[in-house]
Amino acid sequence: MSMNPNMIEVRNLHKSYGNLQVLKDLNLDVIKGETLVILGRSGVGKSVLLRQILGIETPDSGYVEVDGQRISSMPLSKRYEAVKSMGMLFQGSALFDSLDIGENTAFYLHQHNPKMGEEEIDARVAEALRMVGLEGVEQKMPSDLSGGMRKRAALARLIVYRPRVLLYDEPTTGLDPITAGQINDLINKTQEELQATSIVVTHDVRSALEVGDRLALHFDGKIAEIADKEKFFKINEPTLHQFYEHAIMSDDFINHLTKKVKHA
Repeated sequence: MSMNPNMIEVRNLHKSYGNLQVLKDLNLDVIKGETLVILGRSGVGKSVLLRQILGIETPDSGYVEVDGQRISSMPLSKRYEAVKSMGMLFQGSALFDSLDIGENTAFYLHQHNPKMGEEEIDARVAEALRMVGLEGVEQKMPSDLSGGMRKRAALARLIVYRPRVLLYDEPTTGLDPITAGQINDLINKTQEELQATSIVVTHDVRSALEVGDRLALHFDGKIAEIADKEKFFKINEPTLHQFYEHAIMSDDFINHLTKKVKHA
């Protein structure tokens, strides 16, 4: 058994698209079993970092290791095997429009567990949908569901194969506060039941406070700040003040955070 406390290690990561440099010598450790929330304004490269970790894209330089395996330098065939224990909840849910919810949820099991019988698959699908509060919707199509329900269905599709690493890309974006709170509760519940390692990228500070063990700020292509949740808002840095001012929060909440920083 590895004595390394980190499930994910990112070292000196660089990624550009043409002349646009998105990740600039980024370094990050994610501890096994924690939920790390990466905060940052839209368009700063948070989702790019997730794609690097998942192995969808390769860096220009630097590397990503997941559970001791260097994902970024593997050939595609081996990388595919290495990331099978990882799952990602995409911002737009990314359900297959032509499949019903049951078929969407079972898709991974059909593709990657050919020896699993239909009875077991149906049981796993029903359990995953139960976990996210969508019992009995197997026959419904994605177009029949609200935005919040589609997000929950996408989470069921993610957890049905019980990954060890969960990646969430803006899980509460576009949702009303009540539905966003339900998604936060589900992220916590999933974490508890699967005992997974999770990364949540968001610009939603309220969500970060609900689900995060540690918080990090992604700024100018790097992880500018990282700390336990209790300490994060006491960091007296202009970049954090700037983020608070642009975050989607009430004026009272912004003032509350600002006072905590000033009086730390």
